[in-house]
Formats: sequence, structure tokens, C-alpha cells
Amino acid sequence: MQLTSSHPRTRPIAAGHLRAFEAVARHLNFRAAAEELSLTQSAVSRQIQALEDEVGTALFLRHTRAVELTSAGSQLLRAAASALERIDASVRQIRQSAGRKSVAITTWASFASMWLIPRLEAFQRDHPDIDIRIDATDNAVDLATSDVDLALRYAVPQGIPASAQRLFGEQLTPVASPWLLKTQPIRSIEDLSKCALIEAGDAHRTRHLEWLTWQRWLDTFGAQPLAATGKRTRASAPSAKLSPQRWMYFNYANQIVQAALTGQGVALARLPLVAESLASGALVEPLPHTRLDSPLVYWLMVAPRSAQRPEVKAFCDWLLLQAAATREAIGDVPDPDTVDQMD
Repeated sequence: MQLTSSHPRTRPIAAGHLRAFEAVARHLNFRAAAEELSLTQSAVSRQIQALEDEVGTALFLRHTRAVELTSAGSQLLRAAASALERIDASVRQIRQSAGRKSVAITTWASFASMWLIPRLEAFQRDHPDIDIRIDATDNAVDLATSDVDLALRYAVPQGIPASAQRLFGEQLTPVASPWLLKTQPIRSIEDLSKCALIEAGDAHRTRHLEWLTWQRWLDTFGAQPLAATGKRTRASAPSAKLSPQRWMYFNYANQIVQAALTGQGVALARLPLVAESLASGALVEPLPHTRLDSPLVYWLMVAPRSAQRPEVKAFCDWLLLQAAATREAIGDVPDPDTVDQMD
């Protein structure tokens, strides 16, 4: 269908039909869109027809069992999807501010379970009137369009906007359960060959995350290993070629640490995430003089529209105090390039 007119249309289109258009474009199916919108298929079809009449051209090519977007439809979808997402986020924000106070946080699952959630009880005790919602996902959420108030991210400084606040840096260190070390003492790097080594399974395939691998750690300390006393020792063989009893790979940091806690092997752990376990004695750092500095940093980012809300400011203030305690616990000294972003 191609609509023509001797005069180009200048009147803005009605926004009421855009929701139906976006649903049909997403499903490429009138029936599925109708079910999602709780409308009849004919009602959705009439809305699309009315929208095409207003736009002045066909937005879909109708086939026997499916539809596809025209070039005009694709152009409109790019604008409509973003606009509807922003409208929905604004409505959620309005509803939220009209009711209970709440703070929505996006972060990744391991950080949420290992660092954030164990500390939340203290915040909730001091702020019982503020609800907390945590969206734990590995996908970066757009703070400009989502209804999330703040993001906790893990990245190198070069990939973070200037408005982000540095929480703490990171070192990597071998950790094991105390009872595993009773049966298999680790006094030098070469003793690791008698143990199972645990690491991130996908780190080798991701830029920057290769810092989380045993290979990177061995490349740093393997040529001239350090004993637990800090004295230099002679290696009988290059440690970079160290062959452990077996390897164990996991996708998430909390899985890696859980395996170490249960004595299944020695993990190369992120120090900020295991500081509490080391302090309590649940984990032991058998080679404390072989901590490896990582370029990755933990960051706080606040959505601009949320920054002035009292409950968000209260949560950020509390979070920065918690981060300061972690920096002190791990002896974090920030890189000069990021020191101006300290809280």
C-alpha cells in the first residue's frame, strides 16, 4: 500500500496507535501483538491501518502468515521504541515518587551477592522507609532510558564516563579453605601443582578479564616465585608451565569463591569480594606476597534524573562509606589517573 497526496502531510500523527505499531513490529505478527495488548486482532489491524493513513505510507508488508516492516516502518520503529521506553520510564518514576521511597540499583550478580547484599541490612536498619530494588544482570542498563537510579559497574577507567565515582580498585590473590591447607599446605607457588586450580571460565575470551586468569598471575610471579615468607626461592621449573592436579572453571565470581570455601581447590579471587571471608577466617591467603594488581575498577554511576532525590543521595552516601571500609580492608591505593574520582 502506498498512499499519495498532492500536498505533503504536516500534521503530527496521533500517538495512540504507536503502542500497537511497536508491538506488531516487535512480534511481526498481529495475533501475538493483540494478545500482548489484550485487544482483538482486528482492533490492532485497524490501529495500524489508521496509523498508516496518518503517516501517508505503508509501514508493513502483509504476507499470508506473517508481516514485515517496510523501510518507512523500520524508520518509525527506531523512533517509536525509544520514545515509548522513555515514556514508560517516566511514568514509573512518577508513580514511584507518588508512593513509597525506593532506590533501584543495577549491578552484576556476583557483586550483588558477594559485596552489596551482605551489607544492605545495615542500610535498611537505618532507613526503614526506603525500599531497595536490585536488578542483577550482566547486561549494561542505560541509565538515561531505564527506571534504574544507579549502576555499580566493573571496568577499566578508560571505559567509564567522568561523572562516575571510583569505589575501589582490585587485586587478585590465591585463596583456599583452611582445612584444605591442613591436608595440602601451600608454601610456594610450586605447591599449587598438587591442587585443583579454580578460575573464570570465560576470562580468556574477554578483553581485560584475562587479568582474572591463573596464566596472567603465573606470568607475573612464575619466573621467580615468592614463598609465603616473602623470600625469593629458586624455581625447579618455570612456574608459567605449572600443571595443577586439575582445573575447575566457573562463569561467576561467587561460584569460584564457593568452590574454594568448600575445599574443592585454590581460587584466584578478586580481593574486594573476599575481604570479609579472609577477615573471618573462612578463606586463607596462602601466598599473601603474590597479590596481582588489576586494571579493573569498581564504579558508582548515578542516573542524572535521580541524583537529587533524598533517598538516592542517602543510599549513595552509605555506599561510599562502605566502599571506604573496603579500600581500607584491602589496602587499596588508587591509580593516579583515577584518584580525582575518589569520594
